[in-house]
Amino acid sequence: MGEQRVSIVENREQMNKFVRSLLNDVMALEHMLENDWFDVEQMHIGAEQEMVIIDQKTHKPALVAMEAMDLMKDMEWLETELASFNLEICLTPQPFKGDCLSAMHKEIASRLGIISENLNTLNTDLLLTGILPTLAKHHLVMENLTPKKRYYALMQAMNKQLIGSSFELRLEGIDELRLKHDSPMLEASNTSFQVHLQVEPDNFVKMYNIAQAITGPVMAIAANSPLVFGKRLWHESRIAMFQQSIDTRTSHQHLRERSPRVSFGRDWLDKSILEIYKEDISRFRVLLSSDVAEESLELIKNKKTPKLRALQVHNSTVYRWNRPCYGISPNGKPHLRIENRVLPSGPTVIDEMANATLWLGLMIGLENQVDDIRDFLSFEDVLDNFEKAAKFGIDTEFNWFNDEKVSACRLVKEKLVPIAREGLMSKKVKKEDIDKYLGVIEARADKHMNGARWLLRSYTQLKRERTQDEALSILTHSIMETQKKGIPVHEWEAPDMNVNLYQPTDLKISDFMQTDIQTVQKDDIIDLVAEMMDWQKVKYTAVEDMKGNLVGLVTDRLIIRHFVEDKKNPNNEFSTVDDIMIKNPVTIDSEKSILEAMNLMREENVGCLPVTQGEELIGMITERDFLGITGRLFEKFIKTT
Repeated sequence: MGEQRVSIVENREQMNKFVRSLLNDVMALEHMLENDWFDVEQMHIGAEQEMVIIDQKTHKPALVAMEAMDLMKDMEWLETELASFNLEICLTPQPFKGDCLSAMHKEIASRLGIISENLNTLNTDLLLTGILPTLAKHHLVMENLTPKKRYYALMQAMNKQLIGSSFELRLEGIDELRLKHDSPMLEASNTSFQVHLQVEPDNFVKMYNIAQAITGPVMAIAANSPLVFGKRLWHESRIAMFQQSIDTRTSHQHLRERSPRVSFGRDWLDKSILEIYKEDISRFRVLLSSDVAEESLELIKNKKTPKLRALQVHNSTVYRWNRPCYGISPNGKPHLRIENRVLPSGPTVIDEMANATLWLGLMIGLENQVDDIRDFLSFEDVLDNFEKAAKFGIDTEFNWFNDEKVSACRLVKEKLVPIAREGLMSKKVKKEDIDKYLGVIEARADKHMNGARWLLRSYTQLKRERTQDEALSILTHSIMETQKKGIPVHEWEAPDMNVNLYQPTDLKISDFMQTDIQTVQKDDIIDLVAEMMDWQKVKYTAVEDMKGNLVGLVTDRLIIRHFVEDKKNPNNEFSTVDDIMIKNPVTIDSEKSILEAMNLMREENVGCLPVTQGEELIGMITERDFLGITGRLFEKFIKTT
């Protein structure tokens, strides 16, 4: 959990003071490394569990994090996250041996149970998911930021660093997403299960490079985040969403390189953990400051362990997917950890524990089997594996040892699971736990099924019969119900297509409108428009200019009237859209509700509403779009009366 006592840098004096503390922390860390200050008695593991809070009826984000925190104010392991629809729990570090895995599982289940009971009093529930299917862009606004100083400071600092005019998302999968956003709040779309492994300082370089090498394959089998705003994108879209959501760079005509604050890294680690900290300080300007009370070098002189608060604050604003972490053990000695940030939350606790087990086992198994992972894989191959795994998940083909090309499922089952099993056994982890959790991984590989693939299949099927918003609501409901049963995702059945739980009362136009629309321009001939409307079987066509601004609307009635009149004037050969279109059509803003749209259509006696942002056309709503919803609601009414 991040350092909360931070602020944005207000002036040069504050910046200089913090940077001096930052440099002192680096020197203090270097001294501790050179003089063997670190805890090496017992390796521990740990984790942080993020979750989404959803409304029990609508299955959309519920903005009650602060109310929930008030209900559970005595729970020191519970913390807020960036958005007020997220919470996070920090798990107790476990000695890496014996029943550590099942103990972690029990602790997660117990704490989630406590949270769920309290959320129920707020008519909400929790969900474990990489990206909430029902999450919409309008949920990711600054008004929904958790009201804490750290988060305000982080958002303000990110906006201050922005080079362009907005943050941009560009992802392509089955569908395509291209949009701009006015704040880094898009980061709040991601929900993770972050696993920590304590590492001996002398072995950190070897272990960190192993963590880099296995990131792609582990992410591929664990992927669970393919849906963003109703779009089917990367199997683990969190990777792109996180990087792009806080990417302050912009395009230029020159080729100068700038690094994103979220990254996999640029090369292997070579000599020390200090290389990471020094590179991050060199590449990335300080975003946040902290009133550092400790003098780390003075503490070192007095043989006391410093907290390195300045270094930790800066490290919390540079997001490596395998992040180095510094901490202090209960015995007072410092320790080092590697934090795996690629694993998504969910689909169930047993799935999360299976993912963690594979990663932890591989870390130790490869440590035992290879002297230097760099002898078997190039960094370029490892980076390529990471990017392909994010896009294609369980369908990825990997570059593996000695330039072997191997599918994700075969690599995991035939090579990685045996290595992980050996690694866990060498740590004397309970055999029943090893079999249980690695068995889940093997079953996913056998069935070629993980969370991302289940979501993509289910959503595609639902979309054929329901509106997008209905499909996403049913999907989220199905995840929640199956999650409570604790069934691993490779055993999940398809969602019930006949469930009637839809609650559209708070639905916004942006959730409901058609965005894949074909338009015409005012100089087009009417014959073309008539044919297009016939081909598409639509009654309305928007007219826009070259810049995408709405300038008119053509209806089937206007087309019919034109052809009737045209028979009377056969010499009028090339009439254009401009001759017949409605020049000032009734429009609606995307942030209005569905009820406001229905009322407006009724009041204005129109069957179509172009959706605009300023003058720009961004979508359409027609009377036909309401038929599906009203039909579902009528069916629900019949069944409940």
